[in-house]
Amino acid sequence: MPQIIRWGILGAGRIARKFASDLSLVSDAQLVAVGSRNKTTCDAFADDFNIPNRYHSYEELVSNPEVDIIYIATPHMLHYENTLLCLEHGKAVLCEKPFAMNARQVKAMVAKAQEKKLFLMEALWSKFLPQFIKVQQMIKEGMIGQITSIRADFGFTTTEPEPARLYDPALGGGSLLDIGIYPVFVALSLLGKPDVIQATMTPTRSGVDEQCLVSFTYKNGAVAQLFSTISGNTAVEADITGRDGRIRMTNRFHNLTANLEYSGGNAETQKIGVDKDSSGFGYQYEARHAGDCLRQGLPESPVMSHQDSIDLIETLDAIRKAAGIQYQWD
Repeated sequence: MPQIIRWGILGAGRIARKFASDLSLVSDAQLVAVGSRNKTTCDAFADDFNIPNRYHSYEELVSNPEVDIIYIATPHMLHYENTLLCLEHGKAVLCEKPFAMNARQVKAMVAKAQEKKLFLMEALWSKFLPQFIKVQQMIKEGMIGQITSIRADFGFTTTEPEPARLYDPALGGGSLLDIGIYPVFVALSLLGKPDVIQATMTPTRSGVDEQCLVSFTYKNGAVAQLFSTISGNTAVEADITGRDGRIRMTNRFHNLTANLEYSGGNAETQKIGVDKDSSGFGYQYEARHAGDCLRQGLPESPVMSHQDSIDLIETLDAIRKAAGIQYQWD
């Protein structure tokens, strides 16, 4: 694998633009191609980011021999087919979250990557951000003792007209898969898969979940309360409480801009400093990691492994079953 990792982007929407912008902050990465079925969108994207190769079909993109890895930024109901297309054409893949619509699809994606001996990773970017790595370090060092509870939320208010990607069941709409995945990932990363899952949801007119309330219970007594909504602006914070202290990830906890607050025992709350890049949205961290994995010849990430993605989607499947959230792919 060359020192410079050559990237292609499949899809040219809002998230793809953020990723492309942050890729310019990765010194050993080069964005060489973009593919979108919308010619106007594709051409504008290529012009804005000075991309030498633009393709108006995904098949053309994945056939470019100069591309080492493809970042998939399409709506999540397309991740399964888009990932398989890339893998079949010998391309490593970094695919946006949620990885796919259900565990059956994710397991098939992983099996194909293993068959082809190609790198595949879910782009759960928050797991690579400095503040989350710091939280894991603080917990490992025993700064809050054994975790007893986690509370995390993510909510915002949509504007008219209602965006189809959030409200259309055919696009995998709803709050859980779009933003509820962030509180779920925090609980899974810090406590593991729960022993008991309870969930309830408020449906929209189209039937997808407008709000989803989730409860995890663990045999060691720990609990997690997780909430997502597309009908109100919530605090978007994660509160991690242990027997000896507490860590709070402040507003937009999943984001590079979040801050950390810590209190141990009866001590006053203190802010915890974290070294971060001075610019970018935060996607550069997962891009750097994926590039490092490719250069080392790794088939999967040691940070966001295939099993991590399977555990996450199986948990999301169980939440959907408990809450009554169904899609045509089930």
